[in-house]
Amino acid sequence: MARKQRAADCGLGTALTVIGGKWKPTIVWALHLGPTRFGALKRQVLGISEKVLFEQLRELEADGVVARVVFDSVPPKVEYSLTQAGVALNDAVHALAEWGRGHAAVEMAGTR
Repeated sequence: MARKQRAADCGLGTALTVIGGKWKPTIVWALHLGPTRFGALKRQVLGISEKVLFEQLRELEADGVVARVVFDSVPPKVEYSLTQAGVALNDAVHALAEWGRGHAAVEMAGTR
């Protein structure tokens, strides 16, 4: 008899915990082009408040997905970028987005 596997055991639960929420996939996608300053990132992620962007970046940093580099300059300069884990996560998010586009096209055509 095959053992039932929980979502957490297969890694899906962990992945969804890291990327879960309204903004994190968009932030990861926005950072895939390279290091980005906070203001530029806020302009790319339309509709997000500064407070929420800051919180989401801190959570992604704590999860090892985003790196934060502070440059010793006046005014202070901070750049955010994806870590190796973040690049891998972006690849997974991209695959999920492709699935979503295909699924939406089927839904729009009414041929479920």
